[in-house]
Amino acid sequence: MIEILIALVIFTISIVAFAGLTVTATRSSSYGGRMTEAVTLAQDKLEELKANSWEKIVSGGDQKTGATGINYTRNWNVLETGNRNLKTVSIKIDWKDRVDHSISFITVVTQ
Repeated sequence: MIEILIALVIFTISIVAFAGLTVTATRSSSYGGRMTEAVTLAQDKLEELKANSWEKIVSGGDQKTGATGINYTRNWNVLETGNRNLKTVSIKIDWKDRVDHSISFITVVTQ
């Protein structure tokens, strides 16, 4: 009888530990999906800027809702360098799920 009680205690502890592990894995997976979505939004904006004429590559911002339902704020800053054929573009994506997140990219666009 005591053996069954000890086995049940060990089994219960194992199930509780497994449940905690499952929650952590789910959160990590969700974060990875949102990070991928943020990177894709930044890449889309960069490609859009590159497709514009040189004069239309200017700073700005917008908001996008991703496939996961998360709202992303996208800001880009364009600086002309001393060389008139180069523009430095920095793109920052912000979003919030349980906490605030942000990712930034910097690149140079040539004419």
